[in-house]
Amino acid sequence: MAMMAPGGVRKGRVESQRPRLAGFSEIVQMDEDTPANKVEDVVGSHVEDAVTFWAQSISRNKDIMKIGCSLSEVCPRANSVFGNLDPKKIYGGLFSEDKCWYRCKVLKIISDEKCLVRYIDYGNTEILNRSDIVEIPLDLQFSSVAKKYRLWGLQIPSGQEVTQFDQGRTFLGSLIFEKEIKMRIKATYQDGTLIAQAEYGTVDIGEEVAKKGFAEKCKLTASANTCEEKPDPGQLVLRNLKGPIPLWGHRSNQPSFSRPKGRLGGRPTLDLKDENDAGNHVTFPKECLAIGDFNLGSNVSLAKIKQDQKLIEENEKLKTEKEVLLESYTALEWKVEQTTQELQQEKATIMDLTKRLESTLKTRVGTRMKNLAAKIERLKAIRHVNISVRFGNDLSDAIQVLGEEYFTIPASLNELEIIWAEYNLAQEKIKTCQNVSEGSALIARRNEVQQKLCTAVDVFILEVDELPLSKRLKALQDLSASLEAVYGQANEGTSSEEILKKFHDWKCDKREEFASVRSDTEASLRRLVEWFQSALKAFDLSVEDSLTSEDTIDNIDEILEKTESSVCKELEISLIEQGDADKEIILNTYSQVLQKIHSEERLIATVQSKYKSSIEFKKQIIECLNKTPNLDHLLAIKKTLKSLKARLRWKLVEKNNLEESDDLDGSEIEKIKQEITQLRNSVFQEIYREQEEYEKLNSLVQKWFPELPLLYPEIGLHKYMNSGGLFTMSLERDLLDAEPMKELSSKRPLVCSEVNGQMILLKGYSVDVDTEARVIQRAAAYHRACREAKEESGLLPLIFLFLCKSDPMAYLMVPYYPRASLGAIQASMPLTSEEALKVMKGVAQGLHTLHEADIVHGALHQNNVFALNRERGIVGDFDFTKSVSQRASVNMTAGGLSLMSPEVKAGKPASPSSDLYAYGCILLWLSVHNQEFETNEDGVPKVDQFHLGDNVKSLLCSLIYCRSSMTAEQVMNAECFLTPYSEKDTEYAQYKEEEELKLENSDKYKEKIRSGEIHFA
Repeated sequence: MAMMAPGGVRKGRVESQRPRLAGFSEIVQMDEDTPANKVEDVVGSHVEDAVTFWAQSISRNKDIMKIGCSLSEVCPRANSVFGNLDPKKIYGGLFSEDKCWYRCKVLKIISDEKCLVRYIDYGNTEILNRSDIVEIPLDLQFSSVAKKYRLWGLQIPSGQEVTQFDQGRTFLGSLIFEKEIKMRIKATYQDGTLIAQAEYGTVDIGEEVAKKGFAEKCKLTASANTCEEKPDPGQLVLRNLKGPIPLWGHRSNQPSFSRPKGRLGGRPTLDLKDENDAGNHVTFPKECLAIGDFNLGSNVSLAKIKQDQKLIEENEKLKTEKEVLLESYTALEWKVEQTTQELQQEKATIMDLTKRLESTLKTRVGTRMKNLAAKIERLKAIRHVNISVRFGNDLSDAIQVLGEEYFTIPASLNELEIIWAEYNLAQEKIKTCQNVSEGSALIARRNEVQQKLCTAVDVFILEVDELPLSKRLKALQDLSASLEAVYGQANEGTSSEEILKKFHDWKCDKREEFASVRSDTEASLRRLVEWFQSALKAFDLSVEDSLTSEDTIDNIDEILEKTESSVCKELEISLIEQGDADKEIILNTYSQVLQKIHSEERLIATVQSKYKSSIEFKKQIIECLNKTPNLDHLLAIKKTLKSLKARLRWKLVEKNNLEESDDLDGSEIEKIKQEITQLRNSVFQEIYREQEEYEKLNSLVQKWFPELPLLYPEIGLHKYMNSGGLFTMSLERDLLDAEPMKELSSKRPLVCSEVNGQMILLKGYSVDVDTEARVIQRAAAYHRACREAKEESGLLPLIFLFLCKSDPMAYLMVPYYPRASLGAIQASMPLTSEEALKVMKGVAQGLHTLHEADIVHGALHQNNVFALNRERGIVGDFDFTKSVSQRASVNMTAGGLSLMSPEVKAGKPASPSSDLYAYGCILLWLSVHNQEFETNEDGVPKVDQFHLGDNVKSLLCSLIYCRSSMTAEQVMNAECFLTPYSEKDTEYAQYKEEEELKLENSDKYKEKIRSGEIHFA
């Protein structure tokens, strides 16, 4: 009998004791080239096509057993392959069908994980995972047991279809698979394939294949080793894999390897003479024996082979049908069992239900009447409650109020608006006029429009006085409040009358439905009461008139059913929440009503605002029409100023003459100095009065008389207005007793003086015509920002701005705070950490004031920030002759630390962010004082190197490293400015104090301590 391919193991029983093999030298010696004309007895193991198959020599049946035993012991413990696989090397492969190990060679690498292998001892192929291929020892590295044969003189017809190819392969398999075949070797291919004539008994297998048309005769060539062109073996292997392979053998889960069969006395048995104990045997099913139970010498006809094959196929078909029937039987049996259980459960449920129903029927009438009475009691309570909200009655009332008493715009308001716009246009034209003659015509036209406006205002006021605006507004506010209390927040949406119409239709339908339901309920209850009254007679024995039960009792079920239905329906309408569609209609209507209310409220507010403006306009215009602006007071002040300045100049000359005379009289000079001081104070008092008059005129220009700057150019009102009230024409440089301050600035004239007991600083700027306008514009913007913020500006205030009459100079007067700059304070007695935080919070306020006015400082440094009384920080002004980019281009430092931000260094324009960078560097400088700074390649300081409080360090990191979203307002509200002095800050103060104490060895530091310049808090 034949030896089978992997997985084709016959069913049987094998003892667990397996023979151990000492080696495979005898197997290797048998593996030699087969000479031509040799006759071999083989067993077919695998078919590739109609003329090519693999077979095992019957003489090597024990070798198969030894190889299987050895592989089953070695392979499970061997390592899986990795890296490149050698196609010439033999590996161990785990066959997928029986999970047993067989020797194999790699034919092709399919992917990183998949390989196509051939089981060399059987000839069949399979695609395996790399994890199922292992290394085997050298003693198993010998040639294959199975050999590849090709039928002599035959070839596959060219152009053969796949179906015929598969049929030819199946046919050849039925002739040779697991059958003892006599092979007469004719030739050998270069790849080792043997050309042979195959005979099974008296049957020539090659002739049978040719007769069926699965192969054709080929002409022999001169070469003894080849007879035809051989097809590509790789393609043939893949084709064999893809095509269906008939399963002639049967697989078993018991044996772990294939065992060969021998021939003893014409019966199939195992030749185990060389194995351990006698008596080991394997039994096989009858259907398997039917295929291969032939003697080599018997005459087996082709008809007998076909008959056997047909019986095998019918047997397989019957077995398949039997398995299907068994599965159907099992499924039906399970279904019957399940249905039986369900029926038993249903039976138990019905029995329980029957018992409860019988119990319920005994108390049915009482329970039914009790439930009906409870529902009627609940219905009574509901009818006492107003359910109008459910049907939007409040919205209907609101719509009615809005429709009947809707407030409309007074007719006079439109006319007033037109004339008022005409009046404002006339005022604007006068304001921009540069020609006096043209201005006169514009003023006359303005006066005409003004008269018309006064008349329109009177008409409008009279009409509004007759309207109940306050009453209507109060009613709308109450209505809005009541609706919002019920419905809550309204949805935003467009106004549409279609929504109100839809609500009206919905409300009518709901009202009609509710009325019908309530009517049915009352009719049903009346009928029930009548039945009870009639039933009294039927059950009263004293009543002589007898009534039949059909007249009184029979219809009670119908009456109760109708009554219960009507009551339940009314309860449902009254209690159940409205559906989404109803809610949407009501909420949309509510939104529309609320929009109309708010619209009317805004209209009333507009009319009231215009009414108030009209009353104010009428009050002021009467005063203005009766008199024109009077400049006499201003001119009188200017005249007084002129006289005072002349006297002051004379006294200054007189003082100089006395100081230069030989007869120096100290008392006389002192008397003149006192007079000069009094005159200078008087001059400034008059200047302040003059500024007040200018401010009054400025107010008149803005409201009523824009023509004043045009009509009176000599008073300089236009420059005063452009400067925001900062500019004055009455102040001159030579009137001040000024002391040069070269230590503060070497670039521009800077003098110090005293006015009315206040120290002031006078800054001089060289200007031309263009520069003068820009200086006034920039100074005015700074002054307005400071004045609007008032005390909380955080800025150094500007007092006056004036021009020199003899030289092209502009002078700016500001307060002077000696030795109050951060540079001066830190050089003498540095601020403590607490003081520094207080001061820098004020500086942040100053930057916030500037940035809110769209002003970038661009020149923040330690000499431009002042600490008043060591606790209030203010930001100083900047050079008004320079633009922002010019100011920011100067690289100032604080303690060696550059205050120019990286983006400005990179050429980007200055911004509020660059101001905050300079602010952060100054705060860092104040926090670490004399310590040296480490910076990166951009010059940005490294904050982590210093011992600082967590809150301060967090703020510094935000200012220096991440300023993109930081604002001065956020800096003001930083945690370090809001919380008390933290424990970390206390630790740093102690650390700083220790560092300062280390400097006591310095002579300079000791000298400062002796002189009292440094005091410790």
